[in-house]
Amino acid sequence: MNLVNVARTKSGDFSCFQSAAPDFVRATYADFTVAPYRFAPGEFRIKHVSESWERRACAELRRAVFCDEQQIFEHDDADALDACALPIAAIACLIGQPDDVVGTVRICETEPGTWWGSRLAVRPDYRRSAWLGGELIHHAVCTAHARGAKHFYAQVQVQNVKLFERLHWTTLDAVIVQGRPHVLMQADLAHYPARAQDDVGFFSGLRAAA
Repeated sequence: MNLVNVARTKSGDFSCFQSAAPDFVRATYADFTVAPYRFAPGEFRIKHVSESWERRACAELRRAVFCDEQQIFEHDDADALDACALPIAAIACLIGQPDDVVGTVRICETEPGTWWGSRLAVRPDYRRSAWLGGELIHHAVCTAHARGAKHFYAQVQVQNVKLFERLHWTTLDAVIVQGRPHVLMQADLAHYPARAQDDVGFFSGLRAAA
């Protein structure tokens, strides 16, 4: 069997090559194997949820993160704020078309001029860089600013405080939420210009982990 025939076998299947090759080649067969990875699309949209499939996907992602992974809630993390909150989704695109919700956050005005962000979640295989969570936060606060926000707050999990500090948030107090330590933080609106667009797109070279 020559290398041309090997190239015609199934992708990644070197078994026929291994059996026919000389001993020194078979000894190094493992060198041809590579760790699998799942390619993440390079185009993303951060948008206000407008489609039913986006809403369902955001809810599923929240349950996967806050119930299954972090076990902050037992079965469902939905609460009364969902009735009035604006959900925002990070959507991976394929060939320019929306394909998969990979991140979400929600914002809500609790009294005139006072807005809160909550339920920030990013799918585990898209957490290799802080950019996706940062883009969600940025779009959330800029949207609220455009809608009249004078103050924007969030109760942030302790492990995420550094990220929020880099994004110009200030720590106000230590709080307990669902029995877990959190930090009450406030966004510096001077770094979040009002954004009227519901939908923004960007490109990234991020490759998702396997």
